[in-house]
Amino acid sequence: MRFAVVLVWVLCGSAWAEPLRVLAIGDSVLAWHKWTGRDIPSVIGDVLGARVDNDAVAGARFSNASALGRAVGFDVRAQFRRGPWDMVLVNGGANDMLNDCGCGACDGVLDGLLAADLTGEVPQFVAEIRATGVQVLWMGYYASARSGQFAGCRPYLVQYDARMAQLAEATPGMTFIDSEDVLDPDDRANFAFDGIHPSPRGARRIGTYLAQSVAQ
Repeated sequence: MRFAVVLVWVLCGSAWAEPLRVLAIGDSVLAWHKWTGRDIPSVIGDVLGARVDNDAVAGARFSNASALGRAVGFDVRAQFRRGPWDMVLVNGGANDMLNDCGCGACDGVLDGLLAADLTGEVPQFVAEIRATGVQVLWMGYYASARSGQFAGCRPYLVQYDARMAQLAEATPGMTFIDSEDVLDPDDRANFAFDGIHPSPRGARRIGTYLAQSVAQ
């Protein structure tokens, strides 16, 4: 189910007294380029004419962050703050697999985040956001030009996103959109120097796709 609030806003335009308000939380995929205003959330803001706060932090994870890490944003859940949001854009989970199981034998980490029966830390967190009345847009991971330190994570992340799509289907007010649908891993121009994070072009492709998808 697409976001009714976004669709009405797009169709009615100036009928809204205030622009759409979006909070973005997550890891480096959403945080990349945010200091230059070319990050994925900023692109969404440009396309929809929305006001966007990007609180995503590179290296953020869901589990086992230290108290100091949580205080400075390295816990995705701690990034969420109540506010006048219409929508919260979320990603995350890859850093848990990197840090907790080295992207190998990660079944336990995957199940802790989001098990096959749709229980786990992620569903609990989504429920907490939804309890505030805010819509949730979860962005899935893409295949990158090179895996680097995330070598071995790919099968787990594919399964993670498949479960996330199922969770969205079962959760009113949540939408899952897979960034892999729009980012070609063979086109090196879509990626930053490390081959993992999006380039400004890649971020624009993903951000535009997300904005257009929720407005359909």
